[in-house]
Amino acid sequence: MPTLEEIRRAPKVLLHDHLDGGLRPSTVVELAEEHGYTDLPTADVDELGQWFRDNANAGDLPRYLSTFSHTVGVMQTRDALVRVARECAEDLAADGVVYAEVRFAPELHLEQDLTLPEVVEAVQEGYRQGCEGRPIQVVSLLTAMRHAARSLEIAELAVQYRDQGVVGFDIAGAEAGYPPSRHLAAFQHMQRENGHFTIHAGEGFGLPSIWEALQECHADRLGHGVRIVDDIDLSGPEPVLGRLAQYVRDKRIPLEMCPSSNVQTGAAASLVEHPIGLLRRLHFRVTVNTDNRLMSGVSVSSEMAALVEAFGYGWDDLRWLTVNAMKSAFLPFDQRLAIINDVIKPGYAALET
Repeated sequence: MPTLEEIRRAPKVLLHDHLDGGLRPSTVVELAEEHGYTDLPTADVDELGQWFRDNANAGDLPRYLSTFSHTVGVMQTRDALVRVARECAEDLAADGVVYAEVRFAPELHLEQDLTLPEVVEAVQEGYRQGCEGRPIQVVSLLTAMRHAARSLEIAELAVQYRDQGVVGFDIAGAEAGYPPSRHLAAFQHMQRENGHFTIHAGEGFGLPSIWEALQECHADRLGHGVRIVDDIDLSGPEPVLGRLAQYVRDKRIPLEMCPSSNVQTGAAASLVEHPIGLLRRLHFRVTVNTDNRLMSGVSVSSEMAALVEAFGYGWDDLRWLTVNAMKSAFLPFDQRLAIINDVIKPGYAALET
């Protein structure tokens, strides 16, 4: 069975990672001091890291999301955004990630008079610096907050920067009470512009959220999608898929699964009971992601190692999950194929020998 150290050497792909959920605790403390942010619960680096993990581990999505007030609070200047994005790329590269789509909400970084384009450009500059000289490509998904009313504006921004490192659009935030169809104009804009988008659905809310994301909004991927198991009957000798689950599997709709985060928010009872095990056996288009590396205290490698322990996965499973993710990326087909054939497959072959 692959060990954590071996998994770190494997080429990995990340589709669901929040920029404001992946800061180094030391960076949060230093940026707070530099920019006069005084609301941190503690200025001790180790204690702060533990505070984020403890509060994210409450089994409740709204409480989990409340921890972001502190990371967003220190990400309000160009210099801070460049630094956070640069360190994000550095940390992912150090973990063996070769391709990452990292999402952030530009509308959350305007408190000190940055404009939306300035936010995007600062983050892209940070990725450029962090990727330089490292075997990784990091691109952006622009996220709109589902409880706010700027989704069309953010979708237009995603199209504006589509040739400058932004590969798609997303909506995020508490699901209950904020169905994806409230943002239909934004998704229709992405469709008219032949753009890609994913929707957080099936995490804090169930099948209706997934159905709307797919059948009314026409999402390319599902952020989490863990609650699709509610449409699978497990009472008999073999699982029986309902109409929606069958559709998701038949259409090969990618599920951006984040096991540790799903346990923390109460979307799954434990890693051993996480639906990713069942969905992988049933050949859904499952991918493995971090969601928020700071809050969950995880990396892509540690998530994969946890699945090895929970489900007995071997290299074949990890390669399958990685190829799934690269197939589902919002890059042009030829670029996806090149990474699969030239990087991922040879990388795993070397580790298996």
